[in-house]
Amino acid sequence: MNTLLLSELQSQEKDLLQTLVLLEEYIFQVDKADEQVANGELSFNSLETIIEQCQAVIAEIESPLEQAEILLNELFYQHLFIDNHKMYWPVKSFKIASSLNQRLMSPIVKATFVCEIVNACGFVADLVFVPSKVMVRINCDDKYAIIFDAVTGESLNWHELDLRLDDLDGDPSQHELMDMNRQAILVEYLSSLKSALIREQLFDKALLCVDLLLSLNPDDPLQRRDRGFLLHQLDCFKVAVDDYRYFVEQCPKDPAAQLLKIQLDNITLSEPTFH
Repeated sequence: MNTLLLSELQSQEKDLLQTLVLLEEYIFQVDKADEQVANGELSFNSLETIIEQCQAVIAEIESPLEQAEILLNELFYQHLFIDNHKMYWPVKSFKIASSLNQRLMSPIVKATFVCEIVNACGFVADLVFVPSKVMVRINCDDKYAIIFDAVTGESLNWHELDLRLDDLDGDPSQHELMDMNRQAILVEYLSSLKSALIREQLFDKALLCVDLLLSLNPDDPLQRRDRGFLLHQLDCFKVAVDDYRYFVEQCPKDPAAQLLKIQLDNITLSEPTFH
């Protein structure tokens, strides 16, 4: 694990969008020539142009709530941020600069871009987890906030929000919608990207995602299971066995663990491993 990258992930001062770019460069092993094309000045000029135009359309409006509504309309309709949810998001939708330029952004990437733009327009915006998705919250003033889906731009009313929060465990009256911290956002990005990479059979890159996730939470049994699976796919079964066994021990009631236990009990590790 790159210790410099790990310190960047854990830094509370590093810009979140820039951190996602660093993750992309690490996972896709972008060299300096490709980096200039993929994440160079032109890409970020595009973001700056969006911000400048959004700032301009709300400049003469006094009401914060009206400003927020016009800003979202500008962003989703004039700048074509509006999209539909997909069952599976492709790997390219997780690449920061190109996904913005092509307007094909995975939910967590788009939510991060939206927060960046909205905050640059003078609001306080953050990401919140509303079962069962990550959404954006704009605080218009002390009384009003808008919570909306970053993919579609559709906002929740209070009744819809209450119904979503009812799905949480515990006393509904005690539920508070907390903003997602930096690590939770990075975990969401890496976990979603990992799933996309596995679907497209890019197992070596998915393994890099898992290693990063384990650097943030070393004892996560689900990530240990996934690392075992990816090592297995890369013909490193002898190494994968330790991760499989850890998962089985930590999650014995999980159906996947029960199947893995049967497989492990019947496998002879003396068979040669090919690399």
